[in-house]
Amino acid sequence: MVSLVQSFYWPFLVLLLSVALVALLISRWRFHPFIALVLAAVFVGLLTPGVVGDQGMMATLELPMTELGVMAGKIAWVIALAAIIGTAMMESGAASQIVSHLLKRLGEKQAALALMVAAFILSIPVFLDTVFFLLIPLGITLAAKTGKDYVLYVTAIGGGAAITHSIVPPTPGPLIMAETMGIDLGLVISAGLLLGILPAILVIFVGKKLNQKLSIPLRIAPPNAANVRKKLSLTSSLLPIILPILLIGSASLVEAITGKIPEWLGFLGNKNLAMGVGTGVALYLWAKARELESNQLWQKIGKPLEIGGLIILITSAGGAYGAMIGRSGIGEAIRLATENFHIHYVPLAWIIAAVLKTAQGSGTVAMISSAAIVSALIGNGPALPYHPVYLLMAMGFGSLFVSWMNDSAFWVVARMSGLTEKEALKTWTFLLAIISLTGMVQVWLLSWIIPLI
Repeated sequence: MVSLVQSFYWPFLVLLLSVALVALLISRWRFHPFIALVLAAVFVGLLTPGVVGDQGMMATLELPMTELGVMAGKIAWVIALAAIIGTAMMESGAASQIVSHLLKRLGEKQAALALMVAAFILSIPVFLDTVFFLLIPLGITLAAKTGKDYVLYVTAIGGGAAITHSIVPPTPGPLIMAETMGIDLGLVISAGLLLGILPAILVIFVGKKLNQKLSIPLRIAPPNAANVRKKLSLTSSLLPIILPILLIGSASLVEAITGKIPEWLGFLGNKNLAMGVGTGVALYLWAKARELESNQLWQKIGKPLEIGGLIILITSAGGAYGAMIGRSGIGEAIRLATENFHIHYVPLAWIIAAVLKTAQGSGTVAMISSAAIVSALIGNGPALPYHPVYLLMAMGFGSLFVSWMNDSAFWVVARMSGLTEKEALKTWTFLLAIISLTGMVQVWLLSWIIPLI
């Protein structure tokens, strides 16, 4: 047993056993993800000689909690504000205004494109399931009105939301990957938006093919439309999303061009301040559209903060698990195992994230854990011939493969759309697999063509 623990294979066994534990706790025994991930982090500590041997048994309990707190300190404010922005945009009618404008401009014939673009935009600050809840009633209404294209509308909404959810901060997965790998947030946002264009186009193409091949009836009645007292303009509706991106992106662009950044611009472009500005605008629009008094507005903020708090707990626990995986020596073990095969790190990063996603279901957990593994891998190896943002994007796309019964998003899409499990596998699961593979190939090619170093 001692020889096994000290062998080259031990970190792989630790990773395998911990992933199996997470998968069993969440998928089989229905543990809450927060509890499951903390337990997995402690489990990894118990199996890691460098933790127990150097610091004693108490470290297996204390280190995961410390890592949990460190990760929460990095992302709690941003995720909480993103939750407020998302709720404010829905309650103020800003989200509906964006969708309505796109439908008006593009017309009914391009309704699927309008829904996909709306989902793509809204999923930047808003969580995937919330975007789907928001937009699927529009898809149902359009399908009831036209009597066709329901599968196309479902795939357009789900695919558009899934792309930015996986590769564009401030959604939790991409945000934590950026923090873990030490990559500038503005660069990650810019790269995610650009690399999401081709998969977004593919969503419409695949959606049309599935719509032609599958005959799935509309099983859900169209909802009644909700009204706000004062409708917002399109410009106002977009501000909560555009302002943080502009502030963060401007600082990153200046730094990329000049190699340095003025202190005042760095202050304005800091993610914490930028998200605060976006939140302030979103709250103002919410109060204006609903004619809310100050005390009414602050009372309503409690609900999105509760939602954000839950996401922060799960994400921070995932960060603790990922950090403990990093301490297990898996990065060095993978590097040694692959150095004679000359495996490109982009597909390797994708495979790691894809395996973790398929095994335990959560794309966010897959991103967090794979980022810790890949960070350890590249930290112990030679300098990369391309920017590590490509590895981050590869892991983001890998976290979409495969979405099946152990993924909560699978059930959100299936239940809200009225799809059977078999139909959801043929549509949602298939679509995300195509997006995932296409995204990885795109990232791989661009890492050769435009290395960004």
